Amino acid sequence: MKKTAFPTPQDAEQAFYDALEKRDLEAMMEVWADDEEVVCVHPGRQRLAGYEQVRAIWSEIFRSDQRLKFELTNELTMQGMMLSVHSVHENIRIQGEQKSVQVVSTNIYIRTAGGWRMIVHHASAVPQQAAPVTPEPPKILH
Repeated sequence: MKKTAFPTPQDAEQAFYDALEKRDLEAMMEVWADDEEVVCVHPGRQRLAGYEQVRAIWSEIFRSDQRLKFELTNELTMQGMMLSVHSVHENIRIQGEQKSVQVVSTNIYIRTAGGWRMIVHHASAVPQQAAPVTPEPPKILH
């Protein structure tokens, strides 16, 4: 049984990023649903499914010495009564470094009897910006 009830998906998302910045495994797992159907994908890594696999990857990540700071931008939210899907750009700054890295993430939350819980976190690297393509003028047939 979870100790924390998140009244909105936004509250759950805030708790997710707070736990991530603090590298707090117990706080992180409070956000996740106790379910074998949860899924987590980190950039360049395989898909992990199930509560134990998700817990194991966060435990591994939190053992790192890197301190991360997250600023979310370009947030899009689609919410229904039982499900909320959030697409965000995570602007990640590593403590002591000047530049930030941008990752695009999809976070999905489900409403449970104990409040909103995360069921999916899928993060991908943002591709490098390609040079803009100039469209060719339309071809006219006679």
